Amino acid sequence: MESVDREGRSVPWALILALGAVLAVFGSLLAGLWLPAPRRMVWWHPEIVTALFFAPVGALLLRYRPGLRVGQVMLFCGFSASVYVLSLNLGPLFETRGWPGAGLWNWLGVWLWAVDTFGLTLILPLIFPDGRLVSSLFRPVLAVACAVPLIVCVHLTIDPGARRFHNGVSVYPFQDIPPPISVVILGTLALSIWSMVLRFVRATPDVRRQIGWVVYPGVFAQTIIYVGETTPTVGDPLRSLAIAAVPVCIAIAITRYRLYDIDLVVSRTLVYAGLVVVITGVYFALVALASGVFAGQGTLAGLIGAIAAGAVFEPARRRLQRATDRLIHGERDPYRIADRLNRRLQTTSDPSAALATAASVVREALRATGVLIEVLDKDGRVTATSEDGTLGERPQLIPLVWHGEPVGRLLFGVTRRPDPRLASVLARNLAELTSAARLTAEVQRSKERILRTREEERRRLRRDLHDGLGPTLASLAMTVDAARITLKTDPEAADELLEELRTTMGRTIGDIRELVYGLRPPALDDLGLAGAIRALGGVVATEDGPEVDVQVEGNLDNLPAAAEVAAYRIVQEALTNVYRHAKAGSAVVRLSLNGDLHVTVRDDGIGVPPDARSGVGMSSMRERATEIGGSCTVAPAPEGGTLVKARLPVNGTGTPPPN
Repeated sequence: MESVDREGRSVPWALILALGAVLAVFGSLLAGLWLPAPRRMVWWHPEIVTALFFAPVGALLLRYRPGLRVGQVMLFCGFSASVYVLSLNLGPLFETRGWPGAGLWNWLGVWLWAVDTFGLTLILPLIFPDGRLVSSLFRPVLAVACAVPLIVCVHLTIDPGARRFHNGVSVYPFQDIPPPISVVILGTLALSIWSMVLRFVRATPDVRRQIGWVVYPGVFAQTIIYVGETTPTVGDPLRSLAIAAVPVCIAIAITRYRLYDIDLVVSRTLVYAGLVVVITGVYFALVALASGVFAGQGTLAGLIGAIAAGAVFEPARRRLQRATDRLIHGERDPYRIADRLNRRLQTTSDPSAALATAASVVREALRATGVLIEVLDKDGRVTATSEDGTLGERPQLIPLVWHGEPVGRLLFGVTRRPDPRLASVLARNLAELTSAARLTAEVQRSKERILRTREEERRRLRRDLHDGLGPTLASLAMTVDAARITLKTDPEAADELLEELRTTMGRTIGDIRELVYGLRPPALDDLGLAGAIRALGGVVATEDGPEVDVQVEGNLDNLPAAAEVAAYRIVQEALTNVYRHAKAGSAVVRLSLNGDLHVTVRDDGIGVPPDARSGVGMSSMRERATEIGGSCTVAPAPEGGTLVKARLPVNGTGTPPPN
């Protein structure tokens, strides 16, 4: 329902009710000026705070989220409280002036408080925060909660004297009212609280934070109200402030719960409440002790107590803060968490299980809704993942870097910003784990490729021997037999057969050479590694190819055969890429034997494109190096062009034997 103002704009009904609640409160206070003090409503009445805060906050929530039932309940209860406040002064005023309607206002002033009181304490917990019940089983509870104000109305209409007064505020004592009514109210309250507990247990972290924002001020306000009614230590302003905090926290819970950390509020409250108890206890204990020792010198005893309490303050605060953080968050020391992570990783059987364990530990430590650990290969592609929980819509990301190289990513969804120091320590440990997982995966893939390559090579050799060399040798044998037979009868025909035999044998020798060349380049045996690579450079430099300069450091004569073949094939593939793709004018090949064999190929071409992916040639170079326990990288050269670097272990056999 909406009304229209003078300019034709719509005015929401929620704003009208909220404004009416505020005006009703000020109208009541104004009416109280014409009443004698004994019959006037006390200005610190809690219903005034309820009307002035719950109704406007409810209207703002409905403006923010139209149709929100929590906002509707708050607005209705706040407006009801304002009518009750108005009736507390209008009833006596009408009665003293003899105006008609005094009985209606007095009747409302007897029981109307029950609407906002039980609406906020019984109905609101059942439907907070989304306006729905946690289960359909609580529908009867909601019906009874809505009926409680009616029950109280009937009871107080029949027996107005059942209520009591405390500091000018009416009290509905459960111990003095009929037991069935007490059982209904307290039972409904217990079930409402149980509903909120169930919702908290089943809810997502976001909803739990919303519930925390309401439970914390609610418990705090009830504690303040109880202490204020039983002892004179809590004044009415503090009680009103506690009541006013509840609707404000409800608004934060629904609209801004991600911006403010309820855990921090609870933590600070527990810490400083504990400090008050500890410091007060230490102070009075030492004052009493010092008074007994220094009899008659109260000033000295007080000074000793104050000094001791000040000395205890900071150590007590640190210990209370650690204990509170452990109670609310669990363990927060990053190095203890890292130690627990390492100990749990030692019990895992393989990298996949280790990643799953790490994701679980990190999620628990960061209090995240979900954690995803990604393992990246050298080209930045995701090769393995491990997920625990649900990331959410906008997860945070921390790159995992090991020795300056990105090896993975940590993504996690949280409802509040994590401790930077904790996240940093966990990221360092995860980077080491991710690097190990990547190396393990690369080794496994290399083994698989080696096995496939070996089997493919065996199949090729079998095919070449069976389909090529085998039939050729059989044909040669048949030609020899035919020549022997023909030689006796027709020597000239035999000569032709022998000539054909010689031609076939030449082709067969060529096939065998090609077969052997596929196993090991003959140039390595004929020219050595350095000479074979110089020959490669000469082939590349012919016609329009780039100039190739081969530089050699160390004695390469006694290298293992596997290292020689790997170095030759890597240089061959690198020079092929220079010739085909680099558009280079020159290339430098450098072979250096220094413990291991170091091979570099650098050109002055266009370099590696930023978005280039590894082709068959680049993968082949890496596989050649990995097969013998080395490594190979392809990257842009610092001065431009492309730089291929390979390290090939030679197990010390490259050192020439002593004379």
